[in-house]
Amino acid sequence: MDTQRFYRRDAAADYVKGQWGLPCSRAWLAKLAVVGGGPVFRKAGRFPLYLQTDLDEWARSRIGEPRKSTSVLA
Repeated sequence: MDTQRFYRRDAAADYVKGQWGLPCSRAWLAKLAVVGGGPVFRKAGRFPLYLQTDLDEWARSRIGEPRKSTSVLA
């Protein structure tokens, strides 16, 4: 049985900020749910729910490779 916790949108944004140090807000997650590009979510009635593993996967995908310069050529 899967015992992972579901996060509602406010808690999901707080988790991403706290665990990953990435900027994230409830409103931004709501926008991404409409336009795409956000973490996978499920719905319980009208409430979107996010699994921690889905939030971690999404946050990890937003972080780029290590760089030594801001130049595209470097």
